[in-house]
Amino acid sequence: MPEITLPDGSKRAFDHPVSVADVAADIGPGLAKATLAGRVNGKLVDASTILDEDAELAIVTDRDEDALELVRHDAAHVMAQAVQELYPDTQVTIGPAIEDGFYYDFARKEPFSPDDLKKIEDRMREIVGRDLPIQREVWDREEAKKVFADLGEHYKVELIDAIPEGEPVSIYRQGDWFDVCRGPHLPSTGKLPKAFKLMKLAGAYWRGDSSNEMLQRIYGTAWRNKKELKAYLHRLEEAEKRDHRKIGKALDLFHTQEEAPGMVFWHDKGWQIYLSVQEYIRRKLRKNGYQEVHTPEIIDRSLWEKSGHWEKFGDMIFTTHSENRDYAIKPMNCPAHVQIYNHGLRSYRDLPLRLAEFGSCHRNEPSGTLHGIMRVRNFVQDDAHIFCTEDQILSEVSAFIDLLFEVYRDFGFEDVLIKLSTRPEKRVGADELWDKAEKSLEDALNHKNLAWELQPGEGAFYGPKIEFSLKDCLGRVWQLGTIQLDFSMPERLGAHYIAEDNSKQVPVMLHRAILGSLERFIGILIEHYAGALPVWLSPEQVVVMNITDKQADYVEEVTQKLKKQGFRVQIDLRNEKIGFKIREHTLQRIPYLLVVGDREMEHGAVAVRKRGGEDLGAMPLDDFIATLHQDVKNRV
Repeated sequence: MPEITLPDGSKRAFDHPVSVADVAADIGPGLAKATLAGRVNGKLVDASTILDEDAELAIVTDRDEDALELVRHDAAHVMAQAVQELYPDTQVTIGPAIEDGFYYDFARKEPFSPDDLKKIEDRMREIVGRDLPIQREVWDREEAKKVFADLGEHYKVELIDAIPEGEPVSIYRQGDWFDVCRGPHLPSTGKLPKAFKLMKLAGAYWRGDSSNEMLQRIYGTAWRNKKELKAYLHRLEEAEKRDHRKIGKALDLFHTQEEAPGMVFWHDKGWQIYLSVQEYIRRKLRKNGYQEVHTPEIIDRSLWEKSGHWEKFGDMIFTTHSENRDYAIKPMNCPAHVQIYNHGLRSYRDLPLRLAEFGSCHRNEPSGTLHGIMRVRNFVQDDAHIFCTEDQILSEVSAFIDLLFEVYRDFGFEDVLIKLSTRPEKRVGADELWDKAEKSLEDALNHKNLAWELQPGEGAFYGPKIEFSLKDCLGRVWQLGTIQLDFSMPERLGAHYIAEDNSKQVPVMLHRAILGSLERFIGILIEHYAGALPVWLSPEQVVVMNITDKQADYVEEVTQKLKKQGFRVQIDLRNEKIGFKIREHTLQRIPYLLVVGDREMEHGAVAVRKRGGEDLGAMPLDDFIATLHQDVKNRV
């Protein structure tokens, strides 16, 4: 009979099988009422799950993060039930919980409208009010297929066919409505908080394949309480205001257009930001012992076949043809860097060798996924590859982690999340090498005393990787930096070095990037700072304005002196009222606004305003220059 161990270490023994809900009731009526599900031996399960042997159990209530997954999954089911009650001719297909919400894909002849979303949401609240018990049933495979076929749900029949033989066909029922689902779910629809909202409509191909039918997708968001929902909707409003595409247009930074989908047209001010970011990284790389290289954009197909990228990326690779040869427009830089490594005999004394490149890459991303400068087809990475010995792995990975955190801090990001991604199902290389590679990265993280999360199966096809994600001012998580440990590609491409004992050895290859795509990182910066970039990154750091034509020569003098100090300065001598000029340049997010009148001209001073509206008053020009230098140095 089961002995149940609770999170606090206490144990409860039972002389008969019990459900998760029974254990909660045994602890107390308050917990029984609050129970939503359980985590048994680390696995999230229904509250009705029977425990007939010893187990570790954590009761899940609405205070737990696990509750969010349940709430969102149930919201998807309640939405599907509402849709079929309102529009009986609709087929339901797949409806998972996702980050911040849920969606469901529907097959229906007539398109949904925004008005339909309101009706569906109202019906969802009604279904919640019915407090329908949610019950799991296991059906015979053929019986399940017949039931859904008789209902005209051929997508569900296809999903049942895809369930591996031997696995149960799990059905969840709420009232008269039921669906194929693995679960788990809440005990009843009444446990679903009314803190949900349907957000938008979209098209989606069945199973993500463009050769399949187009379905209608309804997105929603769901939270544990109305306070969380309100906070999320507020974040969305803020994100809308900070949309890098809108700010990019308002500040004249860049644009994209249909003639070059997924490619960025950088305007002068946007390019200044780009160059500032690039030069900052370049200085960091030089300081940390990297050699900067540059490799061809177009390379023969045979190299990509040897490296494994041709098979892995397939249609994602842009190709061209010349003189009976097929070429790839490079989707990444690593095989080209191995060619530089191979150009000459290498000794163990040459290692580690760190090769860095601002490599321009092209990938044929689906048009529906393109998004401003965040998701593009042509991008530049702050890419580098470190060739080293096995004994140097720990020190190189550790040094990279230190550099990465230093860079993120300089750009204003302190909150960094770390995940270790292990071997995927489709991969190259022997399991023994993967064992060694995964342990090496884990050892490096533990050596740095960093908190990290395991992400099974998400490594690159050639090696495991550590992923670094940062949180922006709205709490959004952006995955940026990576370091991948590769024992396979150097051997596949013929890289070797002469060891101390004169034997020929294959080097370890570390693939690493801090910012990832410069385009995407700049988009993140724009949204994080709402376009008001720190002084050192601002494309225009200062604008100098006159009040009357009398001060024009002095404004020119001030401007030239600032430019000679290396600052990016705009001059405004227009015959406009000074208040108008100040408002206009404030909207352009220029950090410092200098106003010059007769008094400032007489005393060799400037009146200083910050873009946030703070008036610093008049100060000698040299004092302002010193302030500006300090801001740039401190990356304020």
